[in-house]
Amino acid sequence: MAQVAVQSTDRFERKREAILDASTRLLNAQGVKGLTLGVAAAAVGLSTTSVTYYFKRKDDLAAAVMLRGIAALHEIVGQALAAPTPPQRLHALLDLYLGRMRKAELGEAPPLSLLSDLRALSMPQRGEVSAAYLKMFRRLRQIFEAPEFDGLSRGRRTARTQMLLAQLFWAAAWLPKYDPDDYGRVCERMYDILIGGLAAPSSLWAPQPIPVAEVAARGRTEMARETFLMAATRLINARGYRGASVDKISAELNVTKGSFYHHNDAKDDLVVACFDRTFEVMTRVQRLALTLPGDQWARVSSAAAALVEYQLSEHGPLLRSSALSALPESIRHEMVQHSDRVSDRFASMISDGIAEGSIRPVDPFVAAQMLNAMVNACAELTAWVPDVSSKAAPAVFARPLLMGIFAR
Repeated sequence: MAQVAVQSTDRFERKREAILDASTRLLNAQGVKGLTLGVAAAAVGLSTTSVTYYFKRKDDLAAAVMLRGIAALHEIVGQALAAPTPPQRLHALLDLYLGRMRKAELGEAPPLSLLSDLRALSMPQRGEVSAAYLKMFRRLRQIFEAPEFDGLSRGRRTARTQMLLAQLFWAAAWLPKYDPDDYGRVCERMYDILIGGLAAPSSLWAPQPIPVAEVAARGRTEMARETFLMAATRLINARGYRGASVDKISAELNVTKGSFYHHNDAKDDLVVACFDRTFEVMTRVQRLALTLPGDQWARVSSAAAALVEYQLSEHGPLLRSSALSALPESIRHEMVQHSDRVSDRFASMISDGIAEGSIRPVDPFVAAQMLNAMVNACAELTAWVPDVSSKAAPAVFARPLLMGIFAR
């Protein structure tokens, strides 16, 4: 009887893991919105009723997927922290994480779940996943535990931890451009940028101001549209695509649902408009930065500082990339292309800086993607460091990437 019970338990766990594997791929591709019990069941050749034996509700399944991903990340963090010095811990973290991504890409391990749609979960599942994430976050923050960082405030350590995690999570968006066998080289390039920043030894952190007023929309018609999209962006960032219903968006904007549909045929159209606004702002900042006097380091650092300040200003934030997962694949592909153009412009600026000697010889493509990740993650900075101001944010959040994550 005991042998039968063991076999039954093993069979139960194998099926549960198979459901989680398939559901992770669905969640990563389509977000919580697209992960249904029926779709998950079909992916593993089961009936929906059979899946409910393991997970009663859709949010139970989504939460289990995210919790498994957090547990895997928690284990990676724990192994990395065993290294004796902060730089060695950082290298181990990147090596272990990208190694895990490589195994997933080769089919040698289950994929790691994206956590960008966490806010789309309902309570109590959202609370459970958030608690697990916070525990992992606090553990990773120990990477800065060393005598040389005694003068680094808790808030700045928290900000740098958030920025570091953003680099790991964003890598899932651009790593597919590489062969899995090249992930080791990518690891070394990411490590080099995080350790040494972008600035050449002679370059200082002294970003030139790019006034937010020069970036924000102008004119009555454009301002009305800007107000509409700004409020919608804040709501989608805070509650996720699923949580930002038409009723809630209309209430936030103090307009009727009829007025909402006058501006947007559907919620997907609104998300696209919010992304278009985000890319417009980033492009304006880049073009204004290119007109600044000085070298390319001054222009890149000024653009990064201006975007971080914009995120926390009364005109911000920009739409988080997490909203991409909720869009239909064809629209998502178009939005990713827009994002790539912004990133490619940064890469071009960085290349010019390397040629003139104001920027260290780094991989421009990887550096540009990491710069995008930092700007994107800054939208959540006040959730982690509540007392940071928009004026202080560039030094707190952008400087550690551009000058080195362990630079004081």
